[in-house]
Amino acid sequence: MGKIKAEVIVKGKVDRMQKMSPPFSHIYVEKEIIAHPRTEKILDFFCHEEEGRKQERHIIEITHYKDVFCRKRQDISLQKQAPALILAKKRDHFLYSGSPVCQNFDEKHFYYTSCVMNCLYDCEYCYLQGMYPSGNLVIFVNLEDTLLAVEQMLKKHEVYLCISYDTDLMALENITGFVKEWSEFAGNHKNVKIECRTKCGRRDLWKALSPNENMIFAFTISPEEVVEKFEHRTASLEDRLSCATEALRLGFPVRLCFDPMIYIPDWKEKYGKMLDKVKEKFSYSLDCLYDISIGSFRISQDYLKKIRRVQKNSAVLNFPFENVSGVYQYPQKLMEEMEGFLKEQLENDLPAEKIFFWK
Repeated sequence: MGKIKAEVIVKGKVDRMQKMSPPFSHIYVEKEIIAHPRTEKILDFFCHEEEGRKQERHIIEITHYKDVFCRKRQDISLQKQAPALILAKKRDHFLYSGSPVCQNFDEKHFYYTSCVMNCLYDCEYCYLQGMYPSGNLVIFVNLEDTLLAVEQMLKKHEVYLCISYDTDLMALENITGFVKEWSEFAGNHKNVKIECRTKCGRRDLWKALSPNENMIFAFTISPEEVVEKFEHRTASLEDRLSCATEALRLGFPVRLCFDPMIYIPDWKEKYGKMLDKVKEKFSYSLDCLYDISIGSFRISQDYLKKIRRVQKNSAVLNFPFENVSGVYQYPQKLMEEMEGFLKEQLENDLPAEKIFFWK
């Protein structure tokens, strides 16, 4: 494993995590990428933590990430409390066509990529719980192959690419460095536009990045009540807004995403207070934003069915949604009222061409 000296290395047999192990106490590594520079960098990060935070880690060599990630009868809710980390090689499907439940911002060639599967955050309504059979986190270390796939696509046409749908890359930047690499890629290719979606509030990351017009940082903005009840482990509303305003001040394109809007008691009052805080933070002018998006909660019928098995007592997931062409969403009247409320509150501060809705 090169210069890395891990605490424990087990080859062949895949062990089962202790039920209440600390996060990333087990790190599984595909043998094909053990010597990859990013593998060494990531393992080195964990082996050189600050003394007060250092913990014993078990480094386990495996043949393929699916041997761990796709095991049967996994307890996703328990794994989310103490996930294992899996370092793997992405072998195919470097680019996917954008999902119909996602905003495309009127972009013709809309794609997303998955460099990491699963998230450090634990949002109660997140579709990942219905998409993946595991709560563990997979990092595909061979980012260069994904970048090459995008370059090949750019030879045919321009590309609008979302890189942070299946995780929060900003939250993982200390471990992966992927955001910086994507930012540099965007700066070197004129016909690509990249969106990095986040619920992170870390302002210290901006000093490692250089702003360019092709790399958009999109912040999910929710009322504090939604953050506290449903967006577990994420940054507070205050921290997200502080992070966004700092990015804007430094010249980074910033998008605010009021999406998904979550129905809660007194939702109009809660979202109104949220908008007051947004306007206070961006007092100089909301028009400096790249744009904003508005959309109420919606999810594919297949994902919702699976998530309800994991989140049996979730108030947000057990709402009596309407099924419209395979997508569960709020009743039309409520959806229009919620989204219309935000539009009405924002249209005096932003031109119409900067306000996008999910269609």
